[in-house]
Amino acid sequence: MSRMNKQLSAVEEQLSLLGMKQMSESLDEIYHSADFIEKDCLTIISRIVSDEFQIRADRRLNNHLKEAHLTGAPQEIDKCVDSDEREYLPKDITSTLSSLEFINDGLNVCILGPSDSGKSYLARALGIEACADHKVGYEHCAPFLEEMTALKKSDFAKYQKKMRRCLRKELFIIDDFLLHMISDEDELKILYELLEERSVLSRSTVVCSQREPTSWKAMMLNDEVAADAIVKRATKHYTVVINPKSE
Repeated sequence: MSRMNKQLSAVEEQLSLLGMKQMSESLDEIYHSADFIEKDCLTIISRIVSDEFQIRADRRLNNHLKEAHLTGAPQEIDKCVDSDEREYLPKDITSTLSSLEFINDGLNVCILGPSDSGKSYLARALGIEACADHKVGYEHCAPFLEEMTALKKSDFAKYQKKMRRCLRKELFIIDDFLLHMISDEDELKILYELLEERSVLSRSTVVCSQREPTSWKAMMLNDEVAADAIVKRATKHYTVVINPKSE
């Protein structure tokens, strides 16, 4: 074995021991390529680092999608544009949101529209896009509140732990927001706690609702104080209205 081959084997072994298997494989592929001698050092380093980075970025994305319950979701933010089927108001709002700056700024988004207008599609598309660089949570309102209420009553420590996980998410999406009436005071308290604490922490929350915010109070035990506080937090920054177009 030549001196260079020995050096290659040593480097590949070290990379494998460091958990950088892709870098090791890329280096081996480049070394055995026909134009290896012609490549400069920076080009070689750039190639093997790029390959390893992509593997890790893909792994991170998949982990974030799994944690967010968005694995396998096909929604694409590029498809959330005005068309013959629907329009998004205000104008160019989806372009603004697709930059994801609202997450970095800790701003909330309220998405409104009738059933099947594309609210969930837009919310999930934003969540999928955000998973590349952010930790995301996605929940349906009613089952989430029911689960949290039951957990709070049965095991308060586990409830606190799950609430902390929800608060740590840089983006938290609540779909079907107030689709069903909240009849349990504990559910209302949990909803307020979640929105209030995320607001304090400047964590972005997206809510999707078929109902206009003016009708939310009737869905929350007609508790005017709690309803006003929740409406204020959920609609504080961006409000998106999706209007289906009649054929």
